[in-house]
Amino acid sequence: MRSAVAGAQRIVVKIGSSSLTRRGGGIATERIDALVDVLAERQKAGTQIVLVSSGAIAAGIAPLGLTRRPRDLATQQASASVGQMLLVARYAASFERYGLLVGQVLLTADDMIRRAHYRNASRNFERLLDLGVVPIVNENDAVATDEIRFGDNDRLASLVAHLLRADALVLLSDVDGLYSGDPRKPGAQLVSTVLSPADLDDVVAGSVGASGVGTGGMASKVAAAQVATSAGVHVVLTSAPRAADALAGADVGTYFAPTGRRLPTRLLWLRHATTPRGVLLLDSGAVEAVVSRRASLLSAGITGVRGDFVAGDPVDLVSPTGLSVARGLVAYDAAEMPPILGKSSHDVGPKYRREVVHRDDLALL
Repeated sequence: MRSAVAGAQRIVVKIGSSSLTRRGGGIATERIDALVDVLAERQKAGTQIVLVSSGAIAAGIAPLGLTRRPRDLATQQASASVGQMLLVARYAASFERYGLLVGQVLLTADDMIRRAHYRNASRNFERLLDLGVVPIVNENDAVATDEIRFGDNDRLASLVAHLLRADALVLLSDVDGLYSGDPRKPGAQLVSTVLSPADLDDVVAGSVGASGVGTGGMASKVAAAQVATSAGVHVVLTSAPRAADALAGADVGTYFAPTGRRLPTRLLWLRHATTPRGVLLLDSGAVEAVVSRRASLLSAGITGVRGDFVAGDPVDLVSPTGLSVARGLVAYDAAEMPPILGKSSHDVGPKYRREVVHRDDLALL
């Protein structure tokens, strides 16, 4: 199964802050050069490489005279502004040794949530790759708010793999794979292969590593792997020094096998790249219609509304037991919904007779 990674034509590689920067902040140039040596060799062999790189905030810590990762948003943004320039400049110089150009792509969650932004990002990536450029991707931490507080580049990497319909995703960190427990404690075993979510039942994923400069712990990496594998992407999780072996399909780290088929980009976007703005509560009949028969959601099957959304926003469809069964783009504002709840199309005015969520705008969760 790992041979699929060795033969992949398009690979997204994500590397964390702790693998690129020093404990007190600042760029570890020798680590960047070592990573670029591996990626450039693969790029020269004909594989399209996209690098999702953390490290902007961490890279700005030392130049700004800070002693640790800042906690307040304004200083995080300032550190990212300084660090991002230094980081990309270092990547550009390192790839230049191989005659390769890099292009910076800064994304926020908004670029994944808004359909127009999502499609524009896709076109940009495709053109860069056609031109032989290595895209260097990061969250736009200099202007982001929620992204710094709650986001992580593991999730971003999985979404980029979706966006580009990559063959493989390689997650590099300071840990050599997924362990059944804390690898620093006795008894923890390396999980070599994950074929299904059931293989993770006895795994206790840890938090941020000892370096203290990153935001994505092992739990976020496992979640990112599950997002990617659900759409047919092969995933390897290992440490940065083992990047060459991982790309070659060697038995290193943890391999996550694809668990689902490739879906249309629109459904991938709706399922994994949107944040619900509200909730529609369904009765059991509506749940059966949406999930089993893949039907559109009509007002007759809705029992309640939560949130303040407008027409076109993503909303979650929730069963009577509280389970989110689908996500879709709603056709009405939240304020318009109460008078039509539970009513058939024959009992409402002509304005409200269309589907609340059309089947083409529905992704099952």
